[in-house]
Amino acid sequence: MKKSILVISIILLFIASFIVSYKYFNSKKTNENTNGEEISDSIIDNGSDNNSNNNQNQFPNEDINLKKAKELLSTMTLEEKIGQMFFIRCMKDSALEDLQNYKVGGFILFDNNIKDETKESLTQTLSNYQSNSKIKLLIGIDEEGGIVNRLSWYPEFRAVPFYSPQELYNEGGYPLIASDTKEKAELLKSIGINMNLAPVCDVSVNPNDFIYPRTFGMDALETSKYIKTVVNTMNENKIGSALKHFPGYGNNVDTHTGISIDERSYESFQNSDFLPFKAGIDAGASSILVSHNIVKSMDANLPASLSPSVHKIIRDELKFNGVIMTDDLQMSAIKEYIGDSTSAVLAIIAGNDLIIASDFDVQIPSVLEAIKTGEIQENRINESVLRILKLKFDLGII
Repeated sequence: MKKSILVISIILLFIASFIVSYKYFNSKKTNENTNGEEISDSIIDNGSDNNSNNNQNQFPNEDINLKKAKELLSTMTLEEKIGQMFFIRCMKDSALEDLQNYKVGGFILFDNNIKDETKESLTQTLSNYQSNSKIKLLIGIDEEGGIVNRLSWYPEFRAVPFYSPQELYNEGGYPLIASDTKEKAELLKSIGINMNLAPVCDVSVNPNDFIYPRTFGMDALETSKYIKTVVNTMNENKIGSALKHFPGYGNNVDTHTGISIDERSYESFQNSDFLPFKAGIDAGASSILVSHNIVKSMDANLPASLSPSVHKIIRDELKFNGVIMTDDLQMSAIKEYIGDSTSAVLAIIAGNDLIIASDFDVQIPSVLEAIKTGEIQENRINESVLRILKLKFDLGII
């Protein structure tokens, strides 16, 4: 009996020892895991003290490209910021020198950049421009189709020029417009062009209007459908777009050749001309290009491109937060009205982000001087440059 009790006691002692050992080792394992988590948290906390993570945590509710744009902006000099705001005519003979001297944000290509080139040579040229720019460039072109084709006009780039929106629609409706837009984007991007200054949002149904051949040729509602189709397709193919020419040409004269005054009521713009622009904005357009028309119902004294009132409409009424750009400040409507040297200063004060200028060598020093004198605040420059940099990140340029 005593022997049986001894055996049972030994067994119970063994079981108790096993349970104690199990609890001990399990507790130790749990503590090790807990300590590991604490170390991991500690690494995260310590890491947040460095500049990189501070920048990431500083704007927790903003998208990553905006964060990147803010980080890049914080490293830029004033001269670099001003340069980013200029989208200039590419002077073939001095392009590399212009990049070095003015640090511009982008080049716009015209006929002299295209003629006598092949796909291979132009691609190499544009690649060289990008390699020589500290911040990668917007490379833009007017490839609207129809009477405005810079690239496809030359058979080295396409067997026939791109057709106009009206011709495309009459031939194959919106599906053909979408496929044509896709082909344009693919061709332009294959060469190194990352922004097409299109589509034309102007509403015109009168063949006698100056702008008519470049438009969709239908009323505001159908033009809005066209714009939505084009902008959606451009976004799918990651190429920049420009809704033009805000607030809408209507039946006005060509501002390339002189001043144009628009007498229409504001209600007529709200009920018609604004609709295609709003459709483009809702579809996610990259930018809006503002015309030089003087629209009396919005600003009786200044061309739209230089009018704070017009830009307030774009921001507040149409709710557009992207890049706003001028039409070329060298056009006669501006030169006759305001002269040369101060037009970019007025354009920035009005609210433009990108300045299209052929006389950038005059305009850039004027802007720098306006900042030094306090006529333009550097914060105003920062607002525009941030939009431009974000656009470049969105398009995968930088």
